[in-house]
Amino acid sequence: MKSPILSYFILFFGVFALSTSAIFVKIADAPAAITAFYRLLFATVILLPFLIFNTNNRSELRSLSKKQWGFGLLSGLFLAAHYVLWFESLQYTSVASSTVIVTLQPLFSVVGGYFLFKERFTKGAIIGCLIAISGSIVIGWQDFQISGEALYGDILAFIAAGVITAYFFISQHVRKDLSLIPYSVISYGSSSLFLGIFAYTQQSSFFNYTAQTWWSFIGLAFIATILGQTIFNWLLKWMSATVISMSILGETIGTCMLAYFILDETISLQQGLGILLIFIGLASFLLQPKQSNHNL
Repeated sequence: MKSPILSYFILFFGVFALSTSAIFVKIADAPAAITAFYRLLFATVILLPFLIFNTNNRSELRSLSKKQWGFGLLSGLFLAAHYVLWFESLQYTSVASSTVIVTLQPLFSVVGGYFLFKERFTKGAIIGCLIAISGSIVIGWQDFQISGEALYGDILAFIAAGVITAYFFISQHVRKDLSLIPYSVISYGSSSLFLGIFAYTQQSSFFNYTAQTWWSFIGLAFIATILGQTIFNWLLKWMSATVISMSILGETIGTCMLAYFILDETISLQQGLGILLIFIGLASFLLQPKQSNHNL
């Protein structure tokens, strides 16, 4: 993408859309696997017409190699694992803290980007990353002092952060040769399949949910996934997974504000300080140029 300003605007729009995810999950009265299953199933259904009625996308899908199919299915597996872990964490800890912990993925991204894609960052960018991460820790720290149940939720969210980072690295690799729609359909479709199998083994009900829960599934699919996750997949053709992972820290700010207005969750002084640190760190990171970026 030629315009950095436009790319960052689109990136932050995606972050805002993604920040609705935890709210929809909290509203939905359904098991974690079912919520994730319908999120990705409906997202796949929304994207299918763009695949079926586009000659280039159909042709590209038919010409995929076994290796490309393998990476697409693997990304779906990681995405499925991420959503199950994160949605389950929301059953044990607060929206704010779960979102904060799961957005610690820059910890994994910086290390992975260094070894896998030879990404180098300036000292200023690293400092900005650490400041933003410290803001996340400040927000989530209060849960570590409440109960073992909240701590369990935080641990699930932390594992989910590592898993989604692996997903982004796979996407970064695949998107260099594969268009957005074919990749997203393969990734989301396979992920919904894995989630459906998992939900079945858990003997979860696929039906008999309230209208509010069904609308939450649709909101997750269209707003959080199509307007959020899919935008990140699109930007991965030009941006690194590390930059996108850092930007997703901004999801915390949007989620905390939405939780305040919609779920009546309070924002404490401690959380406010954490949000400020995230904002400062994120701005510092994005304004610092990378020293080098040579993909393997």
